[in-house]
Amino acid sequence: MESKMGELPLDINIQEPRWDQSTFLGRARHFFTVTDPRNLLLSGAQLEASRNIVQNYRAGVVTPGITEDQLWRAKYVYDSAFHPDTGEKVVLIGRMSAQVPMNMTITGCMLTFYRKTPTVVFWQWVNQSFNAIVNYSNRSGDTPITVRQLGTAYVSATTGAVATALGLKSLTKHLPLVGRFVPFAAVAAANCINIPLMRQRELQVGIPVADEAGQRLGYSVTAAKQGIFQVVISRICMAIPAMAIPPLIMDTLEKKDFLKRRPWLGAPLQVGLVGFCLVFATPLCCALFPQKSSIHMSKLEPELRAQIHEQNPSVEVVYYNKGL
Repeated sequence: MESKMGELPLDINIQEPRWDQSTFLGRARHFFTVTDPRNLLLSGAQLEASRNIVQNYRAGVVTPGITEDQLWRAKYVYDSAFHPDTGEKVVLIGRMSAQVPMNMTITGCMLTFYRKTPTVVFWQWVNQSFNAIVNYSNRSGDTPITVRQLGTAYVSATTGAVATALGLKSLTKHLPLVGRFVPFAAVAAANCINIPLMRQRELQVGIPVADEAGQRLGYSVTAAKQGIFQVVISRICMAIPAMAIPPLIMDTLEKKDFLKRRPWLGAPLQVGLVGFCLVFATPLCCALFPQKSSIHMSKLEPELRAQIHEQNPSVEVVYYNKGL
């Protein structure tokens, strides 16, 4: 289908990100756009307008007068608010654009109120409840999460996080600075529990693997393990700057007269420091591994390897979506 004179051509591939995903810089630019918190301020009408532009373009209809930059902007606004498989509008706090403000608030509070057991338990529970919403909102359409799987992952991750936090807290009574890093250890432990449990079906039946052209070749549990491992590493790395740098700064500041005279400034200052770290850490750590990851044929299960070799003898590397 050809476009009219002056209109955009219909061959812009808005199914893929705008920037080259084989480079770290390209992936970082993509995720800085995806996680932009300003998308949360868009009205329902603006979201619907972006959805119409994208869906019309995919159907071969170009919105009159639209530029390529506006088309890409509409694509990223659409992706920020609607589920890619179901097309449903994602609940506000489950969107990728809510990651920075939500994590900023929750992590800031975890780092501020780490001294008393009730507040440790409360903020670890809030964090895992938020994680459950995010994981459910950004689930894969190919591998839907059942209510039972969601519940198991939620209870296990919350229990793991609280047990880690309380266990380490009891060991650091005489080491105040070390105590500040207990929330990070709890979050890291919870990620190691939560993500594999949320994606347990992928570990049982595998995830789709495809050739470079996107032709599906079969399902691989090995690829699922590699993808889940990469996501766990990304999530833990994402938490490091926000949960390691502010405690060191706050430990120094709390010894100064300025904060001793204004103790009420501690919590907002901590939340602000966490937010500053997360603005950069969230997209940069999402970009550590390509979304479309690859695995060499020699690492696949023998049966799948034989099946692919029989159909496509020339294939040496297969690709899969690692998830977020």
